[in-house]
Amino acid sequence: MKMKKMVAGLSTAVFAFGALAACGGGTDNGSSNEGGSSSENKPEKIVIWEDIEKSETTKEVAKAFEEEHGVKVEVVEVQMTDQKDKLALDGPAGKGPDIVLVPHDQIGTIADQGHLAPIADEGSLDAFTDAAKSAVMFDGQAYGYPKSVETPVLMYNKDLMSEAPASMDDLYKLSNDVKADGQYGFLALWDNFYFAHGVVAGFGGYVFKEDGGALDPSDIGLNNEGAVEGFEYIGKWYEEGLFPKGLIGESGGQAMDQLFTEKKAHSVMNGPWAVAGYTDAGVNLGAAPMPTLPNGEPIKTFMGVKTYALSAYTENQEWAEMFLQELTNEENALAMFEAYNEIPPVAALESNETITSNEVAKAVFDQATNAIPMPNIPEMGQVWEPMAQALQLVATGKQDAQKSADDAVKVIEQQIQANNQ
Repeated sequence: MKMKKMVAGLSTAVFAFGALAACGGGTDNGSSNEGGSSSENKPEKIVIWEDIEKSETTKEVAKAFEEEHGVKVEVVEVQMTDQKDKLALDGPAGKGPDIVLVPHDQIGTIADQGHLAPIADEGSLDAFTDAAKSAVMFDGQAYGYPKSVETPVLMYNKDLMSEAPASMDDLYKLSNDVKADGQYGFLALWDNFYFAHGVVAGFGGYVFKEDGGALDPSDIGLNNEGAVEGFEYIGKWYEEGLFPKGLIGESGGQAMDQLFTEKKAHSVMNGPWAVAGYTDAGVNLGAAPMPTLPNGEPIKTFMGVKTYALSAYTENQEWAEMFLQELTNEENALAMFEAYNEIPPVAALESNETITSNEVAKAVFDQATNAIPMPNIPEMGQVWEPMAQALQLVATGKQDAQKSADDAVKVIEQQIQANNQ
C-alpha cells in the first residue's frame, strides 16, 4: 500500500473536443440514444483501464451498457499502480483510455500535469459517502467516481481475544499483561506515517490546514502541541518494549504479519488488503474500528479511495461519465464487493446486510467515519519521508518527540518551497 495528494486550470483543454485523437477509438455513428445523451456525439466505443484480475464485473456492466445504449465499452486490464505513468505516455499520443483507475491521493499530481479532466456531473456523487466525495475533490472540482475505500482497522485473533477492546488503554494493559509470556497484545507500524497519522491526528496534529474545503500547504500542523503528544504516545510503546525491536523500517510489516499469524500477537492495526493473507494462514480473524485514544478521541486514520477518473484526452467524456454512473451505482458496487472484497463507499450500502455481515467491511465503514482522506495535493509527496525519519528517531529513542517533529516540518517546508520554485 502506497501513500501520497489537490490545481486545475487545465480543464478548458479537456473539453475542447477534437483537439486530440479520440481515446478509445470513439467515432460518431449518428444513431439514436436511449440514455438521453445526444446522438451527435455518440462514439462507437469507450475504453476503461481496470485493475489486474478485477475486471469481470466491469465487463458484465460494459456488456449491459452496450446492449442498452449501443456503445461498446472496451475493458483493458492495467495494473493500477502503472496507470498514471502509462496515461502520461499514451494519452497525448491519442491511444490512451477514456477512463483510468487511480488512488485518490494521486489526483492532484496527475491533474496538475494536465492528464485528468474534472467530471461534469458533480451531482452524481451524492450517492457516495461524504468522506469519499471529499477525497476526489481537487482545486474546487471533482475528479472522479469513487470505486472502493481503504483505511486501517483493528484486526484481532478471536482465539486469543474474545472481543475487540474499546480503548487503547485496554490494549495497553493487555500488552503489559502478556509481555512476560513473550506475547504482544497489539502491534502497529507506527514508524510509518500512513499508520502513525491516526495517532498524531487523534491528539490534534494535522498535515495541511483545511480552509474552505481546500488544503493550505503553507500551514503544517505536524509539530504542534497535539502532534508532539502523538509522537510521545507512539514512542511509549517502543520504549516500554510493547513493540518488538524488529517492528521498524521496511521489514516491519513482514515481522508484524509473522507474529500475528503465529499467534504471538493478539491484535494488529492493518487494512483490508491484509485479510486474505491472514485468513489463508488460518487466523480466526475479527475486525473492529480502532479503539479510542487515552484522550477519548478516535484514532483518525488515513483513508484511501480507489477512483475512476477521466482522461483529459478523452473526446467521449459524456458517455464515459454515463458508464461510470452505472458502474458505481448501488447494485454494481455491491457486485464488485462480493467479487473482490473491495469496500464500496456508496452511502446506501452502509446498512446493507451483505456489508454489515462482513466484519472487516463493517469495521472499515465504521472507521471511515473518523478517517481523513489522504491529502491529494502534490505537496503531500514531500511529507512521507521526513515524517518516517522523525518517527523512527522517536521509535528508537535517538531523539525526543518535539525535536523530531520540528526537524521534520522544517524539511517538509524546505522541500515544498524548493519544488514550487
